[in-house]
Amino acid sequence: MTTIREMAARRGQMKLGTFLVEFATPGIGYILKQAGCDFVLLDLEHSGFSIDQLKSLLRYLEAADLPAIVGLPSKDQYQVSLALDMGARAIMSPMVETVEEVKQYLGRARYAPVGQRAVAFRLSHDKYRTQPIPALLRETNAEIFYFAKIETALGVDNVDAIADVSGVDGLWIGHVDLTTSLGCPGDFADPRFARAVDRILAAAQRTGKPIGRLVGSVDEGLELHRRGFDFIGYSGDVWILQDALSSALDGLRRGGAQPSTKR
Repeated sequence: MTTIREMAARRGQMKLGTFLVEFATPGIGYILKQAGCDFVLLDLEHSGFSIDQLKSLLRYLEAADLPAIVGLPSKDQYQVSLALDMGARAIMSPMVETVEEVKQYLGRARYAPVGQRAVAFRLSHDKYRTQPIPALLRETNAEIFYFAKIETALGVDNVDAIADVSGVDGLWIGHVDLTTSLGCPGDFADPRFARAVDRILAAAQRTGKPIGRLVGSVDEGLELHRRGFDFIGYSGDVWILQDALSSALDGLRRGGAQPSTKR
C-alpha cells in the first residue's frame, strides 16, 4: 500500500481524499477506493469513533489499499501512541498552537532514540509480525507521518516556528475552526482568514512540506491546488450522501409535480 509519506514525497501532485466521520461499515474502504480516493482523513475528534472502531476501520482501509490520516480526538498526548498502536501510520493533532505542544506530540509518535513512544510489538501496528525489535523501532520511526493542524489564531502566529520543527512532516488547515478563532466564523472571504491562509501556505512552501485542507466544491479544490495545496479532502461521507440524495429527491419532486401528458 502506498503510504502517506510516499504520497507526500510527490510534491506538486494533487492527492485527493475525503473526510470519514460517520460510516464505519466494513465496505467503506472499497467504496472510497472505487470512487477514486487516494487517501482518507479518518476523524476521531468529531465522529465519536471508538478505539475499537478505529482498529477495525484501519483494517478495512488497508484491505482496500487506501492509506489514512488519523485525526486525533484531542490534545491528550496519550492518544498519539494509542492511535499508532492501533495501526495508524499518519496522524494529525488538533489545534496545534506552540512548538512545545508539537514536541510533546512527536515524543509520543516515535520510538527512542528519536522519541519516547512506549514499545509494543506483534500487535496491530506491525501486523502481528515477528521481527527483531531494533528493526521494528527503526522502520516504524521512518514511516510515521505527522501533520500539525493549524486552526487557531495563536497557531497561525507560531506557524513558522512549528513548520521548522524536525518531525513535523506537513501542515493542515482546519478552516472552519480558524475562522471562528479569528472572529469571522464561517466567513471564508474575510481578509483575516485570507491572510492567515497565506501565512500558513508560505510556511509550508518555505520548508518544503505538504499542506492540506478540506474543501466543499471542485472549484475550491482546484483553486487551492493552483496555490500550492497538495492534499485536498473533498467534503465528507455524511455531506456527500446527504447533498447527493437531497439533490436527486428535489429533482424527482419537481419533475413529479408536472402534469402528465399521457392519455
